[in-house]
Amino acid sequence: MANKLKKKTVVQKVVKKAKPVAQAHADRPRVPANVTIPKGEYVTAVGRRKTATARVRVYKEAGDFIVNNKVVGEYFANVINAPAQYTQPFVLTDSQGKYAVIVKVDGSGINAQLDAAIHGISRALIKINPEYRLALKKAGLLSRDDRMKETRKIGTGGKARRAKQSPKR
Repeated sequence: MANKLKKKTVVQKVVKKAKPVAQAHADRPRVPANVTIPKGEYVTAVGRRKTATARVRVYKEAGDFIVNNKVVGEYFANVINAPAQYTQPFVLTDSQGKYAVIVKVDGSGINAQLDAAIHGISRALIKINPEYRLALKKAGLLSRDDRMKETRKIGTGGKARRAKQSPKR
């Protein structure tokens, strides 16, 4: 009988070379190129609507209105009558063009985000000048609209208020 020759198996070690880690969002500019952000003093406020939260900075000098690193008209382009809504706090306080605004908004949908931004802007304007409070309060821009989707309950078959079907016999 002939002896079987064993084949030697050679295991190669695979070494992956590490690629240099790029900075997060390094390729995306923080704000659009044609927009300037003031370096001066600002007032912060938080506005909310449903599950949307808007963190607002109102700069005490003239400038642009930016929402999530986009110009406000571009961000709320799909909302009906949006320009009239987000300029309403400035129109009521007679301060159009006096302030620059930067808003970071997240959560919920686009309409609730717009309402949250308006709420935050109104609160920030009051911090700048307390005399604005009366006009903004009368227009209803200072009250937080807390209506939100009802959470589902255990044992209801997937909906908040649905009851399971009971047997007839």
